[in-house]
Amino acid sequence: KTPKVGEQSPPFILPGSNNTDKIKENWSLNDFRGTWLIVYFYPRDFTNGCTIEARNFNKLLPYFAENNAKIVGISADTVLDHNSFCTSEELDFPLLSDISGDTSKRYGSWEKPFSARNTFLIDPSGVIRYKWISVRPYKHGNEVLSTLITLQKS
Repeated sequence: KTPKVGEQSPPFILPGSNNTDKIKENWSLNDFRGTWLIVYFYPRDFTNGCTIEARNFNKLLPYFAENNAKIVGISADTVLDHNSFCTSEELDFPLLSDISGDTSKRYGSWEKPFSARNTFLIDPSGVIRYKWISVRPYKHGNEVLSTLITLQKS
């Protein structure tokens, strides 16, 4: 089951990588307190849909930043795979490694041996404000940005 809108977001502490910070041992939900956070789960680095989704989020990063929002991707790939993917795609947001699937399971986003393509929009206090289940990656970044702006206005 996925957490419900209005509930506190399940915590996480995972290793990860991005194009800027390279490899970091422990990224946690608390690192993002005070900002809106998009946590998106995806199956595998370097696959077609996952690459499209990551590129779209990366392209929209300045707009998310203007709206006090950050992005984190989570999959079962290794930190080294994430590092390679972030470098090759020049991603400026972290990808976290959930090899065991424990974090994905807490978010109802695990289809062994992969994370399911789900996204959660978390407000600055850690509350889930919106979720997308079984995401289609092609225009998803725009959907998330639009929803973020709408929620911030309400």
